[in-house]
Amino acid sequence: MTWIHGTTSAGVPYSARAATRPEAPIVVGWHLLDPPTTPAGMAAALPLDGLDAHVIYLGLPLSGERAPHPDFEALLTSGIDMVTEFFGPMHEQALDEFPAALDELRGTLGASDASALAVLGGSAGASVAAEVFATHAASHRIVACVLLNPMLQLRPMIDAMAEFLPSPYAWSPAAEAVAARMDFVARAPELSHDRLLIVEGSDDELHFIAAVRELERLRVGEVRFVDGVAHPLAAWPEDPTAERTEGAKTYDRIAAEWIAEATAA
Repeated sequence: MTWIHGTTSAGVPYSARAATRPEAPIVVGWHLLDPPTTPAGMAAALPLDGLDAHVIYLGLPLSGERAPHPDFEALLTSGIDMVTEFFGPMHEQALDEFPAALDELRGTLGASDASALAVLGGSAGASVAAEVFATHAASHRIVACVLLNPMLQLRPMIDAMAEFLPSPYAWSPAAEAVAARMDFVARAPELSHDRLLIVEGSDDELHFIAAVRELERLRVGEVRFVDGVAHPLAAWPEDPTAERTEGAKTYDRIAAEWIAEATAA
């Protein structure tokens, strides 16, 4: 399994590997803002072992080499509006970047135009994957979506970050609109129930678990909880060459097996 790392012609960082055959499925994924926080980190933590697929991990806007600040702590204390100037633009830009990045990297990997397509993401990257699934499932024939420790609702997460911000977040009408766009509990009817898998760690933060529990109650997708896994899926300090965490190995196995079954149908 050979990974290539680069940047698309539009400036989107990526890590990707080709399948053994052109017609194999394509998986497009987005990383977390906790480790793994880069496409290379995602490739190391969640390589989808055993799945013969073209795998493409894209970098989130405003993060990694495109980050406006040296680290997340500096971002939190910068005075930036975390909703309207960070999470909202990140989400929208990632959605906008998806079609062109897929087309370009499909060619780079030699993938067939007829290949089945799945999307995957972790945390903030899962929010992007859910948006891409809701927006492009029909136009791009997306047959599966996997969300790992997903950020399904922005508002509870921002409110939970209050102690780390210079002052409590003041919700404006513009911020409320962003939060509504990124509320996948409210938007549950837009998600295809039989093609969605959600994997959540039992030790994750309560606001993440609460949103997953609500989708489980609504019977949206298949929900699996994994004991002993917190929010990150790689260890601090982040090192793509380090041994994978047990949580990442479990998530990788679950995702690879589920995508293989979903794309074989």
